[in-house]
Formats: sequence, C-alpha cells, structure tokens
Amino acid sequence: MGTYRYDVEILHLLVSPAHAYFGRARDGAADVPTVDADAAEVVAGKGIVGDRFFGKAAHMDAAVTLFAVESLEAIAKELGAPPFDPLLTRRNVILRGAQLAPLLGQDFALESGGSVVEFHGGRHAQPCAWMNEMLAPGAHPAMRGRGGIRCRALSSGSLHRGPAVLASPVRLDPAQAGEPSLLRPSRLP
Repeated sequence: MGTYRYDVEILHLLVSPAHAYFGRARDGAADVPTVDADAAEVVAGKGIVGDRFFGKAAHMDAAVTLFAVESLEAIAKELGAPPFDPLLTRRNVILRGAQLAPLLGQDFALESGGSVVEFHGGRHAQPCAWMNEMLAPGAHPAMRGRGGIRCRALSSGSLHRGPAVLASPVRLDPAQAGEPSLLRPSRLP
C-alpha cells in the first residue's frame, strides 16, 4: 500500500479504557487508567484493543487517532509555554515526522516492529475546550486544524513504539507536520 514511504517515529501509544475529559474542565479530568504502551494491538474495523473507542459502533470510522508531535511543539512555542506532555492530548498514536492532513480520505499504512497496519484517514481530530485547561490557555484554538486525524483500522496488526515507516498514496511534506491544515473538517462517513 502506498507509493511514497516516509521514515517516522512512533513516540507514544496511548491506550485508555475510559474517557478522561468530560463535563466541566473546572471540575478536573477523570482519574482513568492510561497506558503509554510499548506496543498496541489493532483490530480491523474495531480499533486499538483496550481503548475507549474499541468496537464502539459510533466510532468505527474514527477509532484510532494519529497526531504529529510537531503540532504540539509549535503550539507550545506560539503560546510561549514550556513543552507539553503529548499524552495530555489523549491521541492514540503520537508520531514524529508525519504530515497527516493530506491522508484524510486516503488509505495508508504504518509499518513498525515487523508489522503493517493499514488505516483509512477519516476526519480531522478536532480539539476540545479541555486543551485550554490541560495544556495552556489558548491551546484549544491553537490546535484547530492540527489536532491530528481520526482513522478507521483497515487491517489487524501491532503498532510498536520506535522507528516506523508511513506508506502513503499521496506525497507528504514532513517539514509541514506542525503546520495547521488549511482543509476544512471532513464530513466523510
């Protein structure tokens, strides 16, 4: 799958069985178990085993969220804040070196640890107002257009933290990984 191949790094694999950000931010995040896994098992059509979106009908087309850490670094710089903990974004797969917005509407693959997992880029991962509370004031609007992409798992396999390859049918520009997307949020099913 894919004509273009890009060396990327999987920095974090967040797996959490429950939502942490709901209700009013002033009440604080829920205390839910969250794992920054060395490896995560992906099941076609269902998502990441053990994650809050796994097998949920309403989230089948967007069960796995990919996020470029460069976006978070750019946001921290823009806001004059110290580096943010990428896990606070609650995105599943935190990558370095991946421009993600052009993958919306595309089938692509991540190869890591000898495994290949295929995805379909479904829609932008819109940030929630909790980002102002969890990261810094102004983080919510700063993340718009660069909150990552929500994907459907097309094949089963394992993702592993560390060096990986992103196989894409479209040309990507890794230097643009932290730049906001000019694309409007996708309305794809």
